[in-house]
Amino acid sequence: MKAVASIRALLPRRSDYAAIPRTWKGDLVAGVTVGIVALPLALAFGVSSGAGAASGLITAVVAGFIAAVFGGSNVQVSGPTGAMVVVLGPVIAAHGIAALAVVTVLAGLLVITAGALKLGRVVTFLPWPVIEGFTLGIAVIIFLQQVPAAFGVLAGPSANAAVSAAQSLATVPWPEIAAPVGLVVLVAVIMIGAPRIHPQMPGSILAIIAATVLAALLDLPTARIGALPDSLPAPMLPEFDSATLLALAAPAATIAALAAIESLLSARVATSISDTGPYDADRELVGQGLASVASGFFGGMPATGAIARTAVNIRSGARTRLAAIVHAAVLLGVVYLATGPVSQIPLAALAGVLMVTAVRMVSRATVRAIVGSTRADALVFLVTAVITVSLDLIEAVQIGVLVAAFFALRSMVATSGVHREVIPGPAHSGDGHIAVFRLDGALFFGAAERVLEKVTEIQNVDVVIIRMSQLQVLDATGARVVSEMVTALERRGITVLIKGIQDRHLALVTRVGVLESLRHHKHLFAELAPAVEHARSHVRRDHEPTPE
Repeated sequence: MKAVASIRALLPRRSDYAAIPRTWKGDLVAGVTVGIVALPLALAFGVSSGAGAASGLITAVVAGFIAAVFGGSNVQVSGPTGAMVVVLGPVIAAHGIAALAVVTVLAGLLVITAGALKLGRVVTFLPWPVIEGFTLGIAVIIFLQQVPAAFGVLAGPSANAAVSAAQSLATVPWPEIAAPVGLVVLVAVIMIGAPRIHPQMPGSILAIIAATVLAALLDLPTARIGALPDSLPAPMLPEFDSATLLALAAPAATIAALAAIESLLSARVATSISDTGPYDADRELVGQGLASVASGFFGGMPATGAIARTAVNIRSGARTRLAAIVHAAVLLGVVYLATGPVSQIPLAALAGVLMVTAVRMVSRATVRAIVGSTRADALVFLVTAVITVSLDLIEAVQIGVLVAAFFALRSMVATSGVHREVIPGPAHSGDGHIAVFRLDGALFFGAAERVLEKVTEIQNVDVVIIRMSQLQVLDATGARVVSEMVTALERRGITVLIKGIQDRHLALVTRVGVLESLRHHKHLFAELAPAVEHARSHVRRDHEPTPE
């Protein structure tokens, strides 16, 4: 029964649509609005990835619908995104367009598996500077990937976006660049200016229309999208063989990781900016995985939740999944009714849309906040961004997390320590032979050795009291160091008393052998006063005059 309940929790339910009678008007408006916004992005991301405009459009339709129905967020909008373009381009370049369906389905199955295994909350362990550095790196890559189309030339042979952009610039026929560059500038001006005229104006679609009309009227010599299918293709099962699976296993894992991270981050952002209820992280993974699998069957790309489109959806009045479903229906209408005009869109215009989108991905306020917070966070942010651009997206996240973990451990080490205290109350004869040490903060593998050295180097004392009541974090290494500390002091003839082991640490110190290392089981105390009195009794016994 528990397994059945777990499966049912990952599936659609009637409650997903309970609010529609009250919200359907807002949902319809939001769905149409975000569908118009998504059209140029779907086409542009498809072209930029190497899969083609048709693949981007199919992904937005099929994956957008499946994720809306099966996902864990009420307002998430899914489709092709920049992160997917960045990682998918090299895969298609290396393995050919035939690999697209296979890697898309494989990645989707991996994401479904992650959701079924309840791994949805893992993304909450990613530090904020890592996420923002990753986003900055992706934005830079997307911008650089558009440089060839913006200048009307082919991309350079390098797999690195920066190097490829530089290589393409070396082949620019400078007298002939006026047309593509002019269209890019026109698109950028309209996209930046439209929201200033009215916040609800769809700047990207207006820019695409203006650029397409201008290119047609002036017969500009710029490349166009070209022919698009006027209907959805029939679903087909990709051809799997052992060699293909082996070659695409690593790229599929990378795509799956990116899809999971971006989708969950987008869903979390949606929850923070709307009052449409919490999201189910595990169900979101299952929904996004199913969306990618379905997209692969129809010849589309891997899909993820799209933060920008989701934000537009919420700002336009979306409250239920109906809005994202309508968004997919709008794009489906484009497939069946408007592929002719869409095929005439200049590639330079799509490049302009993505360049502006890339710039908007980076929040200047966020960058200032991170850079101005701490040097450690600023370094994590910059390292993640640089590695994203220069090496690999997953490596960037991994290294960023490792750098963040290093600084977090260093901070924990700095807050941990051992301090010698004065015995409270009136002084007694012989108190100089008693040392009281208080362990603070965290005693773990990063700080344990320093604590051990400071305590064991004590000289000219007969009794050491170790106070552990202020210890917040204790791991196996720290507990073992306490045991070694006791053993080393007892070996020198110094009696060790331990005071204040917290209940949550008691099982650990017992298993590691701390209590066994004490000379007597009565040397464990709950309060300091009895421990001090016991220590003084030892001193009096050892230093009282011998009767003649």
